[in-house]
Amino acid sequence: MFSGDGGSARSFAIILIVHLAVILLWQLLVDFFQVPKFILPSPLATIKTLGTPGYAWLSNLAVTAAEILGGFCLGAVVGIMLAVMFTWSPLVSLLLLPLFVTLNMIPKVALGPLFIVWFSYGIFPNILIAFSICFFPILLTTARGLSEVEPDLLDLVKSLRGSRWTLFRKIQLPGALPYVFSGMKVGAILAVAGAIVGEFIASERGLGYLMIQVQSSLDTPAMVMAVVLLTLLGVALYGLVLGLERMFVVRDIRLQ
Repeated sequence: MFSGDGGSARSFAIILIVHLAVILLWQLLVDFFQVPKFILPSPLATIKTLGTPGYAWLSNLAVTAAEILGGFCLGAVVGIMLAVMFTWSPLVSLLLLPLFVTLNMIPKVALGPLFIVWFSYGIFPNILIAFSICFFPILLTTARGLSEVEPDLLDLVKSLRGSRWTLFRKIQLPGALPYVFSGMKVGAILAVAGAIVGEFIASERGLGYLMIQVQSSLDTPAMVMAVVLLTLLGVALYGLVLGLERMFVVRDIRLQ
């Protein structure tokens, strides 16, 4: 069912070739139609902006990466903990889950100015915005995975006088792992969007802040470069989640 290392390497090579082909086509189209740089820069012009003095690419990249990773990790921890709590206590789920559904309906962009008032400028408000966007999918998918226990397995554990902890550790948690990682993959994507939303609203550092600064001078190559770096951050985080999923889920399936 699962491809081996050779299949994974072949898939990665195909993905890399497709991406390189798109970049090459982008360069050729810009050169052929002589598109002005301020409208759509070529890949080469975009890469050259990394050497522009004053943009502090590494510093801004590190700030945005910290916001994304911080919001995602906080969302994963809180989402999984709440899902376990809701599964163990139906009363708590009945009381709090509808509240979280209502809170999730709040436009996250509207929270930005409030976070600035409450926590001032800096990385922390942007981490909170990223957290507020990404934690709810993790909460819902994990809670669903923990609740979908096969009745036969449940009856078996009860007949053997297994404790609630035994049921959770042996049955619920292993069965819920695909759901957990499914929510984490969605959360990884949303965490990137959340961090940038925060930087667009009010920030003094980060790739989003840099994009706002260069927009006034129509430095489109720098804006495109910021988008590329944001995409790479998202791909890296998504790839990390995929690696963890392969480690904890795929390995268990192979051993069965």
